[in-house]
Amino acid sequence: MKRILLSIMVLAAMSASAQQPTQRNQGQQPNQAQRGNVGQQRNNTVPSFADAVEDFKPNVTNQPGRQYPMVNSQGAVRVQLRAPQATSVQLDLGRRYEMVKDERGVWTGTSAPQDVGFHYYQLIVDGTAMPDPGTVSFFGAGRWGSGIEIPSNDMDFWQVKNVPQGSVEEKYYWSKATESMRHCYVYLPNEYDKNPNKKYPVLYLQHGNAENEYGWSVQGHAGQIMDNLIAAKKAVPFIIVMDYGQGQNILLKGQYAQQQPQPQQGQQSARGGGSNDAFQVVLMTDIIPFIEKEYRVYADAQHRGMAGLSMGGGQTRRITLANPTKFAYVGMFSGGTISPEDVQGASGFKQTNKLVFMSCGSKENPRVMEAAENLKKNGMNAVGYISEGTAHEWHTWRRSLYEFAQLIFK
Repeated sequence: MKRILLSIMVLAAMSASAQQPTQRNQGQQPNQAQRGNVGQQRNNTVPSFADAVEDFKPNVTNQPGRQYPMVNSQGAVRVQLRAPQATSVQLDLGRRYEMVKDERGVWTGTSAPQDVGFHYYQLIVDGTAMPDPGTVSFFGAGRWGSGIEIPSNDMDFWQVKNVPQGSVEEKYYWSKATESMRHCYVYLPNEYDKNPNKKYPVLYLQHGNAENEYGWSVQGHAGQIMDNLIAAKKAVPFIIVMDYGQGQNILLKGQYAQQQPQPQQGQQSARGGGSNDAFQVVLMTDIIPFIEKEYRVYADAQHRGMAGLSMGGGQTRRITLANPTKFAYVGMFSGGTISPEDVQGASGFKQTNKLVFMSCGSKENPRVMEAAENLKKNGMNAVGYISEGTAHEWHTWRRSLYEFAQLIFK
């Protein structure tokens, strides 16, 4: 059984910087509305930011010993690349910023201030997109690429601290629904091995569009968030399962092939359209039975939850409503809302459910508070949460998990 601490996972991601997306992710294009700071926009190029405060510091995502990329107190990003033969280099961070070459052939560029949190980015060298060789690599926007962390004043909750450390297991399992081996990560609280007779609740936690099962552990720091909450006695210990859910890349086979969703016209978008529900078949057929066989978890709805960010939040909504007696805890982070009408159409959902949690960034459409109030009026336990100052990005979702984890399985 392979245990991987979260810090090791980040190092593993470094070695993948030169890799291309796996077959299941090839051909995906990032959704600009969803992946707001991953730029594929054309005719959106501006000069480097001229009013940057010169207090830049190396970023936490840098490879060891690398000075660049840097971030300053305004949240502006500065990058450098040595490319003497290049004729044009741009920093692509949603908007493209022209970089300037010096006499040594080193290109430097600076972005305008960015929102706090984690953002994917890339460099455009003579029209070709490439990762910044100064950073470790992260999987997002359908590829391994660069990421930058814009510091916030509330980063403490996801830092590695001197508290009992949980672990993340990398697990392979056979999928009957796809007739193939699949891959997931499983967070285990520190006490799991110390209490061999104890069973634990389990949360199935899903990533967003064009990301994968690495995301919550690496970009999202889910393990650190949980370790710190458990140590502070703000959350009960529970297991987290993080699996691959990009539905349009999941091919159902055998007796399950007839359940393969067929996207309607206009649904074949980067968000996956109707085909995201192929993940539901895998979750119910393979993932939950595997986890309940492999780990000491309670196999009942009252100890089972599902949550996700963006696309994963939408999957959570559909799957929990379609399986209304299977999950007592539901979390949608920038992934839509559940209405009283939804609940009325899902027999047993209201009786089974203990919490519906809906969140988003304040720069998104913050209808989650209204949605929570509507559910409360209908006799349900619902919570709305807004992450102030953030948009559709990882810091919104880290904060959401931090809040959600304190409310569940109690």
